Amino acid sequence: MGKFYALTSDEVTSLEKENQALVRSLAGECMVVLENDGALPLGKEERTIVLYGSGARNTVKGGTGSGDVNSREVINIYEGLKAEGFNILSDDWLDRYDKTLEDATNAYMADINEKAAKQHVPPIMIMFSTPFVAPDEELITQVKDADIAIYVISRNSGEGADRYDVKKDYELDDNEVKNIQFLAANYKKTIVLLNTGGVIDTKVLRNTVGINAVMIAGQMGNIGGNIVSDVLTGKSIPSGKLTDTWAENYSDYPSSATFSHNNGNIDDEYYTEGIYVGYRYFDTFGIKPAYSFGYGKGYTDLAYEVDDVIADEKKVYVSVTVTNTGSKYAGREVIQVYVTSPEGAIDKPFKELRGFAKTSLLGPSQKETVTITFDTASMASYDITRASYVLEKGNYIIRVGNSCDNTIPAAVLTLDRDVVTVKCRNLFGLDEAVEEIQAPKREKEEISGLKEIALDSSKFTTSVIEYQIDRPVLEDKRSGEKLTMDDVKAGNATLKELVAQLTLEEMANLCVGLFDHSASNVVGSASGSVVGAAGETIGIPDRKIIPTVNADGPAGLRLQPHFKTTADGQVLPGGEVFGMSRNPFPEDTPEDAIDYYQYCTAIPIASTLAQSWDMELIEKMGHIVGTEMQQFHVHLWLAPGMNIHRNPLCGRNFEYYSEDPLIAGSCAAADTKGVQSFAGQGTTIKHFAANSQEDNRMYNNAHISERTLREIYLKGFEIAVKDSQPLSVMTSYNLINGIHSANSKDLLQGALRDEWGFKGFVMTDWFSSQDARSIGLAPANVKYDCASSPDCIKAGNDVQMPGSKQNVDDIIKGVEDGRITLGDVQFCALNILGVVAKCE
Repeated sequence: MGKFYALTSDEVTSLEKENQALVRSLAGECMVVLENDGALPLGKEERTIVLYGSGARNTVKGGTGSGDVNSREVINIYEGLKAEGFNILSDDWLDRYDKTLEDATNAYMADINEKAAKQHVPPIMIMFSTPFVAPDEELITQVKDADIAIYVISRNSGEGADRYDVKKDYELDDNEVKNIQFLAANYKKTIVLLNTGGVIDTKVLRNTVGINAVMIAGQMGNIGGNIVSDVLTGKSIPSGKLTDTWAENYSDYPSSATFSHNNGNIDDEYYTEGIYVGYRYFDTFGIKPAYSFGYGKGYTDLAYEVDDVIADEKKVYVSVTVTNTGSKYAGREVIQVYVTSPEGAIDKPFKELRGFAKTSLLGPSQKETVTITFDTASMASYDITRASYVLEKGNYIIRVGNSCDNTIPAAVLTLDRDVVTVKCRNLFGLDEAVEEIQAPKREKEEISGLKEIALDSSKFTTSVIEYQIDRPVLEDKRSGEKLTMDDVKAGNATLKELVAQLTLEEMANLCVGLFDHSASNVVGSASGSVVGAAGETIGIPDRKIIPTVNADGPAGLRLQPHFKTTADGQVLPGGEVFGMSRNPFPEDTPEDAIDYYQYCTAIPIASTLAQSWDMELIEKMGHIVGTEMQQFHVHLWLAPGMNIHRNPLCGRNFEYYSEDPLIAGSCAAADTKGVQSFAGQGTTIKHFAANSQEDNRMYNNAHISERTLREIYLKGFEIAVKDSQPLSVMTSYNLINGIHSANSKDLLQGALRDEWGFKGFVMTDWFSSQDARSIGLAPANVKYDCASSPDCIKAGNDVQMPGSKQNVDDIIKGVEDGRITLGDVQFCALNILGVVAKCE
C-alpha cells in the first residue's frame, strides 16, 4: 500500500489561511509605481469605477510551465475590487470578453490535442512550444457614470518558447491602444495596471494625455486580486523598484537583433554585448531608457542624505539618512550604492551596483539611517590574461542614489597599484571567437571636494584557488560488515565508508532519477509518494538510503491538487493539471476510491518579488514554501530560478529575478534561507548557467567569454552558494561554448565546487541526457546532440533526471570502457548521499 502525505479533506486548512494572509501582508510592496500624479491611492469615497482589459477577470497569477502552481483558487483583480466594496459598472464588456476568451481557449485546446494525437506525445509537449495567445479585446465605446477607469494589461509567457517583439506581446495591440486612449479621454482618472511578468513597451502609456497612474502589479500569485485592491486603496503601500531596465525601444537592448528567433538562428547565441547587460549597457553607452534600473515611486516623497563613507581594505560602509518629507502617506526607500571603477587595462561599465538597503515604513516626517556594507574586493574585475580578479589602480567613485539614473558621488577610494584579490585558472574556453563590444572612452570626472580614502595595496590578501586534481577510488576497508545510512547517522561509519561498499550498479542507479523499469526508457515516474511532484532520486532500502522527493517551483510548490487512489493505495488516473490541460477522472473510477488533496500557495513570481528589494520579505516567502514542503513531505524544491534577464523576450524571465547578478544572488540566497530554515528541506538553484533562451532551449549553444560568464551569468550563483549553501543545483539545458552545462567540469567542479565551495549535489534539468526529441520536447532537426550520460558523471553532475535505464547502462559502460573512472561515480554518489543524509 502506498504511503501518501496529502490531506483526505478538501477543507481550507489553517496553514493555507496563514500563508495567504502573510503573502497579502507583504506582497503589496513588490508593486512598482511608474507614474502617479496624485491619483493613487484612491480615497474612501472613490468606489464607483469601470474596469477593463484582458487581465481584469483573467488576471495572470504567474507564468506557464513547471513554474505554474496549482492553488485552490485564484482571486482576480475584479474579485479583489468587488470584495473591497467597489461598484464596477463595466460587467457587460467583461462578460462578453469572458465568452470570447472561453471560445478561444476551447479552440486552442482542440488544436493542441489534435496535434498531440498526431505526434503521439502528451498535449503539454505541444503547449510548451505553442503558447496560448489571448484574443483581441472588444473596443470600448460607452462612457459609464463613473469618474475612475482602471485598465489591466496582461501578458503571459512560460518555458519552452520565447516572447516576440510584436503586438499583443512586447507591444500593445491596436485595440489595447484605442481602449486606453478612450478611457484617458473620457474619465477624470485613468489608472493602468501591468499584470506582466516582464518588460513591455510603455510609449503609449507615457505619451497618452489623461493617464494619471501606471503601476506594475506584476504577477502576485493566487490572491493577486486582493493584493492589488489593497495597494490601490492605500491599505498596503507600494515601494517596489525596477530590477530591470525598461527601454524606450526594444531595439535599444544590445542583444535585440540576434536574440533567439530574432535573427533566425536558434542553434547558436553569441553574447557579443559581453558584460554590458541591462543598465551596464544603457549607462555606459549613453542610451536613455524609459525607466531606469532601480526606479520606482511611492505614495509619498522621500529625501536622502549621505552621512558618511568609511572604507578600508576589507569593507566599505555607506551611511545614509532617509526622511519622509510628505505629509499624508507612509513610504519606504531603497538606497542603492554604485561604484565607478577606474579605466585601466580591463574594460569596465560606467558604474555597477555594489550594495543596497531598504528602510522600514516611514510615516510623514519620520527618518531612518541605513548603512550599506560590501566587501572592498567585490569591486574587482576579472582579468582573463592573468586568470585573476583584479582591483586596478586608480579612483573608485562611490555613488549613492535611489535609482541607477539618480545617484550622486559621495566619496572616492584611491588605490596606489593593482591588487590581485583571487588567483584562479582560466575556465570555459571559447569554441568560437566572440567579438565583444567595448565601452566608449569616458569624460574625465571632477572629484574634487569628495571625501578621499586611500587604500593600501600591501594590506590586501590574495586567495589562491586549489582545484581538484583527481578523484581517488574509495576502497572498502570494512568488507565484513554491511554498512547503512543508519550507521552513518549513528556515527558508526562515514559516508565514504558507505559509498566504498556500494556496487557500480547501485551507484549508477543512485546517479539517475527514479524511473519505471517497465515503462519507456525516456519518461520518468515522477514521485510515488507525493503525486504531482517532478521526480525522486532512487533509494536503496537495504542500505537505509531514502529517495528525495523533488517538486517544481519557483512561485510555490507545484503538486497535483486532487488525486484518487484505490483502497490499497494505487494511484488512479485523472486529476492531472498542467496549465490549461486538465485530465478528468474517468467514469469508471471505483466508488470506494480515496480522495487526496494538495493545495499549495502561489506566491508572487520571482521577477515581482525581486522588485521589493527586501531580502527579509523574500526569506519569509521561502519560509511559506518551506511550511508546505514540510506538510507534503517534499525534500527538494526545484527553485529558485536565478538566470540573468539578458533580454526581455526570454520566455522564463518571470521565473528569474533581475538583469543584475547582485540582486539575483541576494534574492536566491534569501529564498534559500527561508526554505532551509526547516531541517531536511532544501532548494535547487537553477538553471546553471546562461539559460537565457527558451526557443530550442535543450540544444542551444551559448558562446560567451570567460569574463562575461564570471561577472554576469555566474556571479549570482556564486553569491547564492556562498551566502546560503543550497542543498542542490540544477544545470541548464543549453551548451556553453560547445559543452552542455551538465557535461562541463569547468562549471561544476572548477567554479561551483573548487572556487565557491558548494557542498550539495548537482542534478540535470529533465531529459538533458536523454533524447528529448522523441517526446516532442525539442525539434527533430537540431545542430547539437543531447548531453552525455557518462560525461555528466565526469563533470560532477551527480544526478540525471528524470532517469532512464539507458542512463544507468551508459554509466556502467562508461566505467567499463575507461571513459570515466569508478572514482568519478563514487564522487557523485558521495555528493548525493551527503544531501540524502540531511533529508532524513
